[in-house]
Amino acid sequence: MSRPVQVTVLGGGSWGTTVAALAAKNTPTLLWARDPGVAREIDERHTNTRYLDDRRLPDDLRATGDLAEAAGAADVLVVGVPSHGLRTALEQAAPHVRPWIPVLSLAKGLEPGTRLRATQVIAECLPGHPVGLLAGPNHAREVLDGFAAAAVVATPDAAVASALQPLFASRRFRVYRNQDLLGSELGGVLKNVIAIASGMGDGIGVGDNTRAMVITRGLAEITRMGEAMGAQARTFAGLTGLGDLMATCMSPLSRNRRVGEELARGKTIDEVLASMNQVAEGVKSARTVMELAREHGVEMPIAAEVDAVVNEGRTPEEAYRGLGRQVAESELHEVA
Repeated sequence: MSRPVQVTVLGGGSWGTTVAALAAKNTPTLLWARDPGVAREIDERHTNTRYLDDRRLPDDLRATGDLAEAAGAADVLVVGVPSHGLRTALEQAAPHVRPWIPVLSLAKGLEPGTRLRATQVIAECLPGHPVGLLAGPNHAREVLDGFAAAAVVATPDAAVASALQPLFASRRFRVYRNQDLLGSELGGVLKNVIAIASGMGDGIGVGDNTRAMVITRGLAEITRMGEAMGAQARTFAGLTGLGDLMATCMSPLSRNRRVGEELARGKTIDEVLASMNQVAEGVKSARTVMELAREHGVEMPIAAEVDAVVNEGRTPEEAYRGLGRQVAESELHEVA
């Protein structure tokens, strides 16, 4: 009889902890948290009050502040570290990771400077490992509260995806497969920028019609960018595309939407970020997304306005006036 698969999750934030909780119900799971106090609380009290209030975590979930211990125990490694700290964490973990084990990313951002997606950073730091993504329209607190949700394991190897699905699935958390890793990952990166635009609109009171326009035209921008980079267009109509975009643009739990709302209330970007205890990836990704858009010759007017607000001091009101000057052409083929 074979031993159960040991899952290790790197990252003690809200989503890393939630994914570890999902896995712990199916297989032995160890969570690494950078803060020893967070790790100790999860291990001893089975809560993570910094990120998840008093929600109860599975009694079988273990946690540690020792990265070498966590990485060395893994049969499957899940990386929930934000994009700006991803490479450092992986370089420290790499000497302890056993060869060939699958590695799944939870990150939805681009590495500053290199513009690499998280799975590309993983492939550089851990060569020879099957690399994939676990993503979808998931707010951590709702998943822990037992609301029905779904995610995608995206990896080019369908056999690897099939083996990983049951590690995270439950009766209320469905896990699908998708071999379009590029498209699945880009959806999660690009939607964060559009969510800031949606939040700005909510903050200045533009109404539901305008919000619907921003979401759907934002999806068009995401799809154009994805196709230009080699992804499959149909991926962006799925959980990691439209699904994740809707959840992030519409939910009051969305960090990126909150950034847009706070900017519309007159706060500076520094003031907004200082008031948050979690990372809003769209802020760091906005400039990089526009660099990629220019490189691939893709027009992204909504993302461009977000970049101008976040990085150049434009106001949300000016951004929405800028979008109003766009000339509408064919819905399926125009650039605005």
